[in-house]
Amino acid sequence: MKSMKRKAPRKKQNFSGSRRRAALPVTFILLSLLLMVLPLESPVASVKAVLSYVFIPQIRAAHGAVSYAEGVNETVRELLSVHRENERLKEDLSRIRLENAQAREIFAENERLSSALKLRPPRSWRGVWAKTAYREPTQWNSVIVDKGSADGVRERAAVIAQKNGSPVLAGVVMETDENTAKVLLVQDEDFAAAVYTDLSSEEGLLSGAGAGPLKLEYLPSLSKLQEGENVYTSPFSAIFPAGILVGKVLHVYGADADRTARWAQVAPEADASSVRELFILTREDTGNKK
Repeated sequence: MKSMKRKAPRKKQNFSGSRRRAALPVTFILLSLLLMVLPLESPVASVKAVLSYVFIPQIRAAHGAVSYAEGVNETVRELLSVHRENERLKEDLSRIRLENAQAREIFAENERLSSALKLRPPRSWRGVWAKTAYREPTQWNSVIVDKGSADGVRERAAVIAQKNGSPVLAGVVMETDENTAKVLLVQDEDFAAAVYTDLSSEEGLLSGAGAGPLKLEYLPSLSKLQEGENVYTSPFSAIFPAGILVGKVLHVYGADADRTARWAQVAPEADASSVRELFILTREDTGNKK
């Protein structure tokens, strides 16, 4: 009798557990039907999505497949982008090789012509960079730089500035001491340089005019010089290397009572008011030296 009284509660507990296990599917089915019947508003839709993701393995697998596909798609796009960039670089490399081959032919031809005409070979520029230390109030078209004879700077050395990454003529060294030098800018009235123009190939003497444009003088009476032409240092200059941009032609004038030849006004490329850093040529070595 005692053993029967002890086993009775266990049967009741087992019956209650089986009832709970049987009730879970029924509850899930009722909840699913309820969610299907309810309208597809945003809270209901969110609950549906969460329950579906939790209880249906296929949805989790599909979500994982979609995420993997998105990752693969991004990887494919990156590979295609790298492939296009690689093709573009190959094209650029082929073009550069062709240009280098053409340049070697041009250099070889230039050497042959220079040898035949007994011309001096081109020279490489050697020099030092100098910064503007101060300006003399009475001589606004000249500057004092922080490099001097101790740095290899000599009088009558050409001085070059940079404009948009290209060299332009800034002036010439007039005086030096051990640690500083005085640079006469192209705008100064005492400045002069032999120059030529790029389109009409006219040659003349360029000089400063103070606050006004530069003056290009001694042009032939039948000169075809036009406004807008670039002006460069002449190959026959004793001070300046050939081919440095000096300025651009503004106006061309005919002969008058004061001048027996045509002349022109030139806008300088180097701005005297904004000169901060200059390159001073100290020595030129010919290409024959090794």
